[in-house]
Amino acid sequence: MPSKEPPRRRVPGPARPRGAAGGTGRPRPAARPEARRPRPSSGRPGRPAPRSLRLGNPRPRLRLVSLGLTLVMLVFVARLLQVQAVDAHAYSAKAKENRYLEYTVAAERGEITDRNGIALATSVDAYDITADPKMFTPAESKISDAPEQAAALLAPILGKDAATLTAQLSKPGSRYTVLARRQTPQVWKQIKDLKSVLADKAAENGGKGTSALAGVFQEPTTKRVYPNGDLAAGILGFVNADGKGGGGLESQLNEELAGQDGKIRYAQSGGRRVPTAGAKEIPAVEGTDVELTIDRDIQWAAQRAISEQVEASKADGGYVVVQNTRTGELLAMANAPGFDPNDLSTVGAGSLGNAALQDVYEPGSTAKVMSMAAVLEEGAATPLTHVTVPNRLHRGDRLFKDDIDHKTWELTLNGVLAKSSNIGTILATGQLGKTQPEANKVLYSYLRKFGIGRPTGLGYPGESAGILAEPQDWSTSQQYTIPFGQGLSLNAVQAASVYSTIANGGVRIAPTLVRGTKGADGRYTQAAKPEETRVVSEKTAKELSTMLESVVGDEEGTGTKARIPGYRVAGKTGTANRVDPVSGVYDGYTASFAGFAPADDPQITVYCAIQNPTKGDYFGGQICGPIYKKVMEFALKTLQTEPSGTKSPGLPVYFQAGG
Repeated sequence: MPSKEPPRRRVPGPARPRGAAGGTGRPRPAARPEARRPRPSSGRPGRPAPRSLRLGNPRPRLRLVSLGLTLVMLVFVARLLQVQAVDAHAYSAKAKENRYLEYTVAAERGEITDRNGIALATSVDAYDITADPKMFTPAESKISDAPEQAAALLAPILGKDAATLTAQLSKPGSRYTVLARRQTPQVWKQIKDLKSVLADKAAENGGKGTSALAGVFQEPTTKRVYPNGDLAAGILGFVNADGKGGGGLESQLNEELAGQDGKIRYAQSGGRRVPTAGAKEIPAVEGTDVELTIDRDIQWAAQRAISEQVEASKADGGYVVVQNTRTGELLAMANAPGFDPNDLSTVGAGSLGNAALQDVYEPGSTAKVMSMAAVLEEGAATPLTHVTVPNRLHRGDRLFKDDIDHKTWELTLNGVLAKSSNIGTILATGQLGKTQPEANKVLYSYLRKFGIGRPTGLGYPGESAGILAEPQDWSTSQQYTIPFGQGLSLNAVQAASVYSTIANGGVRIAPTLVRGTKGADGRYTQAAKPEETRVVSEKTAKELSTMLESVVGDEEGTGTKARIPGYRVAGKTGTANRVDPVSGVYDGYTASFAGFAPADDPQITVYCAIQNPTKGDYFGGQICGPIYKKVMEFALKTLQTEPSGTKSPGLPVYFQAGG
């Protein structure tokens, strides 16, 4: 039976485009769309149909926005032109100023040594302790009271007031301040160790806050030190807090000693140095080394001797000067009381000078040697000339006497000097002219030649030239007191120079303190040769030297305590009425002794003076004679001076008729 097949379903074919004819595929023109009819109204009576919405024109808004943007751009362009073109240099400089720091590198100050190269003043490494105040602000340090904390920690280390340090660390807008200058390496080590401890604690706290000392730094510098303490302090002077010479040779030679400071310029960030190509360094130039004529050992002996006697005599002060008679070089210049330039905190301003050059006083009988030099040089008398010395002498408006009462003395001119007779000196100098005014002029000329009333030539700061009035201005009493050392004033170095002139055969050599210098290049330069002046003839100088030996060697002399075994000593005592520097009237005495040795071959002059001794003797021969002996003996041994090879010829003190 044949099976029945299911009826086939009609499958639609692919759609053809409308209007296609016979499958040709030609498109028909599109039908025109029907116009939309308006929607019927709601049917509510009396209400008009709503209007259609119209969009606003955007062009005005766009113009306004464009104008605003244009103005903003013009402002930016103008500012850009100002920064990059008009004010470019100023802004660049300001940027560099904030970015770069510059500090001075202190030059190492030159050394001062004695004649044997022993350091008297030198410089050692030190640090200036500095800070960046910006790093102590709350924003930078994360500590609300960082300046106060840092100041409390630093004050005991630096020896400063905490309030002062706080003020320095709190300066608004500041990036640099110096907290303390020239501190020792030990001080900086204390601060550095403390910074490390605080930094570790800050790290342990999880970084909350920083070290209170993070903004404290150091700058290398040098500090002036005086290895021998107060030795030669009056000569050397001191250096002030700014590193400049404040007195003495430190001040006089400051330019040479100081050298030239250098500079370092570097980039910084947060107070720390940043390596950069913009860094610049100008190295410092070391100062010049200065070699003095002073002998440290002789200076020590002189300073010790005068200090002990000033203390024993309860005196206001005293000086000892030691000079090489042949060169004019000063071997010692000691003052008492002195001071330690390493610590000026307890020293009064009046004690910081060099009294041997700055104090002026009436010398008394040590000045008689100048009067005798004038008398001998002018041929008015000889060492053996007979001089009758009465107990009293009336001249002008005064009655003069000697230190001791005596019957009429029949002395030689040599005896007048040996016994230090004021009356005999007045009588002798009266022979210098036919009238007293003429005699005054002659004596004045010799006093000037010996250096009285004019600077010594040392150029020392604060040095006094002394006081010597013109002869026409001498008062009635001065005409007769100046010959024996009252009525004129000098300093200790001038007084020593007088005796060195006699010892040097009558030629005065200006005193010197500097022997030579050595520059940063290592080249040594000898000091200029001092000025020389012929004051009296060699014959007169020899006669005076022999007369001065009588003062020490003759039993009738006033200087027997200055004798030195094995050496011929020439010297003169002095005891003068002292003018009180405060009241301006005579009060107390000035005791002195001056001389040289060996008298037969003079090499060393020693001068000693003590102001206002109030305990024990006040005569120069009694308290200054022993000082002269101590210092002279030490100097002769130090310089290995041979003993005298001849005996003193000796001159009579008393006049012997027909002798």
